[in-house]
Order: sequence, then C-alpha cells, then structure tokens
Amino acid sequence: MERILVLPGDGIGPEVTREAQRVLEVVGAESGLALEFEEDLIGGAAIEAHGTPLADETVERARSCRAVLLGAVGGPRWDDMAVDVRPEKGLLRIRKELELFANLRPAAVFPALASASTLRPEVVDGIDLLVVRELTGGIYFGEPRGRGEVDGLREARNTMVYDESEIARIARVAFESAGRRRGEVTHVHKANVLEVSQLWMEVVAEVARDFPEVRLDHQLVDSMAMLLLREPARYDVIVTGNLFGDILSDEAAMITGSLGMLPSASLGEGGVGLYEPVHGSAPDIAGQDLANPLAAILSAAMLLEHSLDAPKPAARIRDAVTRVLEEGHRTSDLAAPDQTPLGCRAMGDQVLAQLSGS
Repeated sequence: MERILVLPGDGIGPEVTREAQRVLEVVGAESGLALEFEEDLIGGAAIEAHGTPLADETVERARSCRAVLLGAVGGPRWDDMAVDVRPEKGLLRIRKELELFANLRPAAVFPALASASTLRPEVVDGIDLLVVRELTGGIYFGEPRGRGEVDGLREARNTMVYDESEIARIARVAFESAGRRRGEVTHVHKANVLEVSQLWMEVVAEVARDFPEVRLDHQLVDSMAMLLLREPARYDVIVTGNLFGDILSDEAAMITGSLGMLPSASLGEGGVGLYEPVHGSAPDIAGQDLANPLAAILSAAMLLEHSLDAPKPAARIRDAVTRVLEEGHRTSDLAAPDQTPLGCRAMGDQVLAQLSGS
C-alpha cells in the first residue's frame, strides 16, 4: 500500500487537490497501484486549527508517506502576520524538513492553448523547458537574517549562502534531467557581482565534466529574464539557485498561457516527494467552483512518475488532459469571451471521462 498525504491548504487548494485525488484513485485502481490517502493541514488552515502553519505531527505524517500532494497556501486573511508565522512558512518548513532540495517545474505549451499566451504564436510554438531550482538554501534560509534598528533607522537583512555540496547536488539533477531530454543545460547566475554566483559557476562546470553528452551554457539572470520572453523555445533545462529560480519559474509558467496549467515536483534525498501546482491560492475565487484543476492533476502525474515509478499511468493522465483541451473544454482562466467555461469539478469529470475511454 502506497500512502499519499494530501495537504489541501488554503483558497482553491482543497478544490484542485480533490480533483487530483479523484484522478489518482481511478488511474491507481486501473493500474494495479494500491493507494491510500490521508489528509492534514498546512498554511492558513493549520494556523487556524493549531496556531502554526505546519504542526510537528504533520511533518511526521509526511515522513511516513511515499509522497505529499499539496494544494496552495496563503491568503489576505494572514497578510498582516509576521513573516516567521505566515502560511508560507509552512511550505518552506516542509521542504526543509523533507530535505526537498530540487524543485522541478516543467513549462510546456499544449498546442490547443497556444493562443492563450500573451506572446506571438511563432514565439510560443515548441516551448518545452524544465526549470530546476535549488530549494533549501540561498537567501530564503541563510543566516544572519532579521530586522532591527541601526542608528535610529529600521534595517532588515537576508543572507545568500551556498556551499559547494548544495550546488553540486542540484547541478547533478539538472544534468541528469537534460540527459533524458534534449541534452542542454543553461545555468543562470549573477557572477558579475555576486561571489555566491561565482562559486556556482565553478561547481556547475565541475559537475558538467561527468556529463560530456550534455551541453552547458551560462547566462546572467537579467539577460535570462529577457531571453525567456524573446526565444523561450530555445531552452531545455535551466538550473539556478533559490531566489532566481523562484522568479524565473513563474515567468516560464506564465509565457505558456496560464499558471493554472503547470505542475511541479520537489524531490530530495529523504525519499518523499512533494507535488503541487505552480499557481497560488487564488482566494478571490475560492469555494466558487471556478478554479482550474489541471495543474494539480498534472502534478499528480509527476507524483506517479517520480515517487511511484509509474510512468505509464502518468502518461495516461497527460494524454487525457491533452484530449480534454483539444475538445475545447476550458475553465474560466482559459476560456475565450464567447466560451462558457467549465467549473473545477466539471473539468475534473472531463479528465476522468477521457481516462475511462482510453
């Protein structure tokens, strides 16, 4: 029995994870996978119930499961809280506790959605890239950090710190991923001004020697932000640190047409993977059956592939999503003005219908 912990979280999280779980239950049963689902709290929901964005007991439950399926965290209700107790702290903590150092964010254009991108069709055509982001180091976790008062002025500081082992392990994930794809890695950095990036340049180049079949390029982060808009289809695997990866992965997601379409996987050395859609909690539409569940469903496909070593059921899910879109079904974030959008549940039903007919 493979145990999966579901952390619906906040906003639209419960709605989209429910659809992803439905898909996993159907595909699992048809593929002979014995899946058992448990549910717990994270983010604002955990704050309301336990006074903390992630309870110790939830961490222990996650460690005892094969994978974690997460919805989203945060919302305006908790915006005025201190940074160290806000809902997002629960997400940072579970990544750290499960030693999830590698965040994989694929960004590919579904042909049926090419017109949804704000970029010209000839620029969007062929986008199929993977952002490999270091997840447990860098400026989000470095010390010293905090706020204070210096000479009568408020001051805040954060510290960007990486050691060579942290860089080498994420670089290795990137090169291994590229070896299964088109064989190209682009390392994104700011080595012209940051000593940390200079170390990244050295270590990534050292790791590259173990992968002679993979081509390595280096690109400044400011230039990369521009190039992702100008020629996104040029890139295969992009590897970078926590801060730059946070920003660039969202940019890569948006150029494909909708944040509601893109999944992610967070992997590490502890054996438990965490899977979540790239989009946020969207509190403005929460509870209205308007959310797009496809990113969560595609995250479930990544769960099957990476944590359960079940690539064929994962491919079935992706194929089902492709066919649903080809048939013209759209949620409100994807629908044209003259289209009647489907709700979150109805879109999940469409994916299940495709699975039952495949």
